[in-house]
Amino acid sequence: MNQADVLNLELKQRKKSWWEWHRNNPSVWDRFEAYTLEAIESGRKHYSHWAIVNRIRWNTEIETKGGEFKISNDYIGMYARLFHARYPEYDGFFRLKPLKEEKEIKELKESGIYLEPKFNF
Repeated sequence: MNQADVLNLELKQRKKSWWEWHRNNPSVWDRFEAYTLEAIESGRKHYSHWAIVNRIRWNTEIETKGGEFKISNDYIGMYARLFHARYPEYDGFFRLKPLKEEKEIKELKESGIYLEPKFNF
């Protein structure tokens, strides 16, 4: 297994962890979706997915007195990606960076270190 394979496995695990968290916390998506659509309806062409999640944090912790809201910062970009997937007409509303593993895989490929698997039959 080469370094790129390890990175692909790590990426797959990160996505799997997020998806499990997402399934167990459906209200986060409901709020993320609603607040994002509200930002779009206000005329914005781009907005921060971090600001959306921090609004959810503020609302949950301060306004509703619902206690501390915990969401991994690693998951914030996943919600933005999910929004783009579900609303392709707003693709690019959030300006996204590649995930850490995606960036490292790209760097490996560009450096020539990344080797595609070779099959000997």
